[in-house]
Amino acid sequence: MNLFADFEQRIRQSVEALLRTMEAGEVDLSRITVEPPRDASHGDLATNAAMVLAKPLGQKPRDLAERIAEGLRADPDVAAVEIAGPGFINLRLHPQVWTRHLGAILAAGTDYGRGEPTGRKVNVEYVSANPTGPLHVGHCRGAVVGDSIANLLAFAGDAVTKEYYINDAGEQVNVLARSVYLRYREALGEPIGDIPAGLYPGDYLKTVGSALSIRYGRDLLAQDESEWLPLVKSYAIAAMMMSIRDDLRALAIQQDVFFSEKTLHEGNGGRITAIIDDLRGKGFVYQGTLPPPKGQLPDDWEDREQTLLRSTEVGDDVDRPLVKSDGSYTYFAADVAYFADKFARGFDEMVYVLGADHGGYVKRLEAVARAVSGGAAQSDVVLCQLVKLFRNGEPVKMSKRAGEFVTLADVVQEVGRDAVRFMMLFRKSDAPLDFDFQKVTEQSKDNPVFYVQYAHARSRSIVRQAAAEGMDVSALDRVDAATLERLTDEGELGLVRKLAEYPRLVQSAAQAKEPHRLAFFLYDVASAFHAQYNRGKDHPELRFVKPDDAKTTAARLGLVQAVAFVIASGLDLVGVSAPEEMR
Repeated sequence: MNLFADFEQRIRQSVEALLRTMEAGEVDLSRITVEPPRDASHGDLATNAAMVLAKPLGQKPRDLAERIAEGLRADPDVAAVEIAGPGFINLRLHPQVWTRHLGAILAAGTDYGRGEPTGRKVNVEYVSANPTGPLHVGHCRGAVVGDSIANLLAFAGDAVTKEYYINDAGEQVNVLARSVYLRYREALGEPIGDIPAGLYPGDYLKTVGSALSIRYGRDLLAQDESEWLPLVKSYAIAAMMMSIRDDLRALAIQQDVFFSEKTLHEGNGGRITAIIDDLRGKGFVYQGTLPPPKGQLPDDWEDREQTLLRSTEVGDDVDRPLVKSDGSYTYFAADVAYFADKFARGFDEMVYVLGADHGGYVKRLEAVARAVSGGAAQSDVVLCQLVKLFRNGEPVKMSKRAGEFVTLADVVQEVGRDAVRFMMLFRKSDAPLDFDFQKVTEQSKDNPVFYVQYAHARSRSIVRQAAAEGMDVSALDRVDAATLERLTDEGELGLVRKLAEYPRLVQSAAQAKEPHRLAFFLYDVASAFHAQYNRGKDHPELRFVKPDDAKTTAARLGLVQAVAFVIASGLDLVGVSAPEEMR
């Protein structure tokens, strides 16, 4: 089903035959690639075979390219082979190759491009916001990116678990509990004055405080903080996680696992202690001192012996502290134990989708993976840059409910899930994103989500038009090969070529953890489809529906159906609906 992978295999076989005649012995062919040429006028496929093999074989790239090309010309599906530049090989395929591939797309339907099971287990952790307030627009981008990465990996053949790490240990949840307790007193009619510095001021906690007053009445007022704090903390975390789950559902996101950090600390940090002891036995944990930070020393700097992870031996910049001066475990120690827990669950790869302010985590998490798994599992960190909100070019003000930021719920409520999800991917995740409420709701080519969804709706409209003309549209996924060969227009074949890139695109986007590639691809498919539709306005003989030519119409409707399959599949992977019609 992956035409590019098919021809890559053919080219390797042709090269192997050539190497036997050269008596070249063992040569690494893994670097040979086949991809669409950057300039479509250069052909259908391009390979770097001669470029990557010239040096190992002691040949000039262009001379080697000529010898490889000679073998490729014997392939019955290859119409022409041309050498370009210093030794790139461009191939042109016979039109029947494309119409035959179109038949394969129709037979596969929305499963076109789906990879075979790889046997790999991948954990994708994303969002993982502190349960101290509503999700904001920054969390929104990470949520969409993480969910789309997980969908891509699953479609490519991996067994994927979507996970949320609840940061329910540490001082921030104690601050949350004290903030909720203040709102609890307020709900009982006590004057609380201004919110003290250091507590969370958002109005969203009023609801939690009010619910707490209904549950406990005035009982908590008579208790010392040591008594009410654990009760309020547990209640507040549960309430905030319920709110977070609701926000995620608004984005059609539902994680498989919600992992509590608190469980790592239970039993006096038993699970953290166990992994530290294990790493100590492997020589990765030791007692030592760290050099002072570069530049001006912070006021609280102390040169003391402490428990350290020897992470510099596995790729980190510095060794990392595991125990604080008060004897409690560092946040990093919990990270180590959390990775160990994932590894124990059998995952081969752990993907972390984090905000751009977590750039320092990349090397340390990679180091943790090497130390804990001995190289058997890997860590991959995806960073998401900030999102700036605008309305008609003017910055959007903060949310009244949250008090400090614009919430995810505010954004979804105003423009809808589809616009939010697609536009959060219409820029590479490590680049800043400007999100304009006005532009993402426009019905124009300048609004990518509308343009792509409209392409799918248009495909359905064309089929409905054909049915209204009395044509049989019940078997568009089974158009025979001879009928599909009626597609001879360059615009039609060009559209098939674009659809043929989908399996390769899914595989590369999944491997690189870059779902923006899929959003860009869908826009390109929509552009090619709309362009071919518009050509039919100027040239009636190119219209998709020709009532006086049932065979040609059947072939073109097959092409329309294939476009719909690919767009629907791609939109599903990014969590966006594929509408049957748009008004």
